[in-house]
Amino acid sequence: MKKVLLGILLGSCLGVFAQPSLSGGQVTGNHETTFQYLNTDTIIGAFAPEQKVVMNSYTNVNYINGKFAAGMRLESYLPAIAGYPAFYSGTGVGYKYLQYNGDFVSFTAGNFYDQFGSGMIFRSYTEPALGLDNVMNGASIKVRPVNGIELKGVYGRQRFNFADGQVIWSEGIVRGLDADVNFNDLIPSFSESKLKITAGASIVSKYQPANNDTLRIPKNVAAYGGRISLRYSGFFMDAEYIHKINDPTQLNGYVYNTGHGALINVGYSRKGLGINLTAKSLDNMVFRSDRVVEGNQLFINYLPATSNMHTYILPGTLYPYAPNFAGEIGYQLDVLYKIPKKTKLGGKYGTDLNLNVSVATDRVRHTSSENFDVDRISYEGRPFDMTDSLFNFDFNLNITRKLNKKWKVAATYYHFIFNNDVNKVTNFASGYIKSDIIVLDVTYKIARKHTLRVEAQNLWTEKDRGDWAAFLAEYTFAPHWFVAVMDQWNYGNSNENQRLHFVLGSVGYLTGNSRIAVSYGKQREGILCIGGVCRPVPATNGLTFNFTHTF
Repeated sequence: MKKVLLGILLGSCLGVFAQPSLSGGQVTGNHETTFQYLNTDTIIGAFAPEQKVVMNSYTNVNYINGKFAAGMRLESYLPAIAGYPAFYSGTGVGYKYLQYNGDFVSFTAGNFYDQFGSGMIFRSYTEPALGLDNVMNGASIKVRPVNGIELKGVYGRQRFNFADGQVIWSEGIVRGLDADVNFNDLIPSFSESKLKITAGASIVSKYQPANNDTLRIPKNVAAYGGRISLRYSGFFMDAEYIHKINDPTQLNGYVYNTGHGALINVGYSRKGLGINLTAKSLDNMVFRSDRVVEGNQLFINYLPATSNMHTYILPGTLYPYAPNFAGEIGYQLDVLYKIPKKTKLGGKYGTDLNLNVSVATDRVRHTSSENFDVDRISYEGRPFDMTDSLFNFDFNLNITRKLNKKWKVAATYYHFIFNNDVNKVTNFASGYIKSDIIVLDVTYKIARKHTLRVEAQNLWTEKDRGDWAAFLAEYTFAPHWFVAVMDQWNYGNSNENQRLHFVLGSVGYLTGNSRIAVSYGKQREGILCIGGVCRPVPATNGLTFNFTHTF
């Protein structure tokens, strides 16, 4: 059956360029290939593999016919590109599924991604840029018994790694149930109310055989919780609380502490103004399907970030912050305001202001047992019980203004206090690293299809490797071509021999649903973060080719 399904899907893939549908169905998908030719550059710490050439490639193919769907993903790592997890290797099918979508019931057999609530209790997803994929292998079902109620069930094993073209699945089994209720849809008399209310509840458990000869390890570990969402006019509130029972793992030192996760978002939004305040409390909430695995593998749940994901190169890759695995208390304030157009401060087109402030601290550990050798409970953690031990502080203010039909200017100021002893991102400093960054982003529309964008960035710090500057010039000839050159310069390094330039040139071509980009030059080491999940990126020197296509 596996070979038959694979043959059908491959046949669909080969025929997609000739016709958009097959036998009344429709084929969709996408392809991406990243190829690198790497050089050894000992000055910047870049080392080429023996093969000199590395490649990541994948193709997703989905076939939909009425209420039925099937799909697969073919993956290839020969070997994986620089900085990618080493357990990705070979060529093979990394994802496949069969699915039925009805009005009353939907179900999937094979591989699937899903999420309960915010994901604090269960989130199965993939992020190719990070090499993260915890796809489930088993079955999922969704039932809608009445309008406004949806019930979910998931059961399966998680993807652990991809070795020699074969998916290796986790030893542990994940089981979960979720209920979501939309009261405005459920109660007819409430359907037109300005107050919108939804609520949900979840329970997720894992099973893994015990493999410790000295401790009594629970084979079944569960987490459960609920959530509520309120909307009224421009106001909103989302709140979720998750409780996890004792889950001794290698990461927490095999203690029998319980865990909790609390996430609250409140805010207000109207035309020209948006305010959002987030509060988060996490303690012992790492939830994996294997108790001895570390890193970014086999997460059953997702630890939400309460810090901004910065897109500019210096603030985004030098000191990015990811949630602390052990636990933390975090707060974030985000304010967006548009000064009205045709006013003295707003100018002809208006001026956009964005203020973002976030802080993360350690949590208080209350003594809860005097007999640790018996119960192995090391402390009691309480929601939002914070200490003055700072993990991270992030302040940034952005001002964007369109001056006229040709000029647009954006200026951003950042102030970071980063605790490198908690989330280590550099070997050249310890303790708190304070830094200030200014970014100026200017866009000039030369002609109808010709645009020049320039970025100038500077980072000041008295620790780590000192001050940095970055410059980017990007020229776009719409709708097909773009060319860019970027230089990062560590001019403030205390070691004069390490005051290096990292110059990278790029050119790209877009046509239809295809994009081709080629870059050559040097890339410094750093940290890549997406949604609060990070991986280190090594220094490289060489050529990178990237091709993407959707169909």
